[in-house]
Amino acid sequence: MTTEAHPDKTLSAAEPRPAEDPTADGTPMIELRKLTKSFGSKYALRGVDLRVMPGESLVIFGPNGAGKTTLISIVAGLVRATAGEARVLGRDVVRDYRFTRRAVGLVPQELNFDPFFTVEETLRFQAGYFDVVLTEERLGEILGALDLTSKRHANTRSLSGGMKRRLLIGKALVHAPRVLFLDEPTAGVDVQLRQQLWAYVRTLVARGTTIVLTTHYLEEAEELADRVAVIDRGRVLVVEEKTRLLERNAGRTLRVTLAAPVAAIPRELLELGARSEAEGRVLSISVPPGGSFGAALAALGRVGLEVRDVETRRMGLEEVFVSLLEGGARDAGGRGG
Repeated sequence: MTTEAHPDKTLSAAEPRPAEDPTADGTPMIELRKLTKSFGSKYALRGVDLRVMPGESLVIFGPNGAGKTTLISIVAGLVRATAGEARVLGRDVVRDYRFTRRAVGLVPQELNFDPFFTVEETLRFQAGYFDVVLTEERLGEILGALDLTSKRHANTRSLSGGMKRRLLIGKALVHAPRVLFLDEPTAGVDVQLRQQLWAYVRTLVARGTTIVLTTHYLEEAEELADRVAVIDRGRVLVVEEKTRLLERNAGRTLRVTLAAPVAAIPRELLELGARSEAEGRVLSISVPPGGSFGAALAALGRVGLEVRDVETRRMGLEEVFVSLLEGGARDAGGRGG
């Protein structure tokens, strides 16, 4: 049963918005309140609160099994929450499911189209699930945007893996949804296709589509996120604008390349946490967020080491996320799971 009925607003820049836009008064595109999902005694989500605003690009990051797919499946209407509520454009996804499913587009992890249909047939059938007549103009626009025009009449089982991923996006776009969920869209694809998909997502955002992307690839969060939500063990650990998240949590490292290697780090530098790298040719000293390298630079001058090069680097999202996940695991342990 191929019913991934879930929208996204994009391909047609000329498409008019409704005269009365529910988001004009500041209504979130998506709002989750105390959202909980359990499977027997196991919890996939534990009281998740989350708001996604119109036109935003939110990346939900977390390890496998963190609850990412369960979360978007509830919003898309594929899974029923155990407790709490999920709203799209202010409408409850259970009570007003006809409205909300037309407002959401979903690109799932799994390939979910019939291998005996052509690309065109697949898109037309998907549009039919929403009672949408796919015009020739709209069909050509989707095929062109996803570089599938030459494969219009090709059987889907003859497509490459990358083309099948693009077709999944096309299926999610046929009914012109307002928000697009991408559930680990680049899992298992090559670097070139990943870059192409990233470029296309940026195009969708520029046209006003709200994007919610789940991933455990940190490069995607770096490239695509306006905000980042970190989820683990069914709990949202943090939701924050990407650059602020880095500013608040990312320490910095000073790396000093010496003219000659040192057999032992001078005590004054050891007390500042200096570490030796490259067989004593490089010293590195880290400071926490907001910290200064003043003391380290002064100490380097006093110990008389000849410096060839100095560089600084800020902690990346990978290190920040690892730190957040480790902190979340400690907190969960303290709460007894």
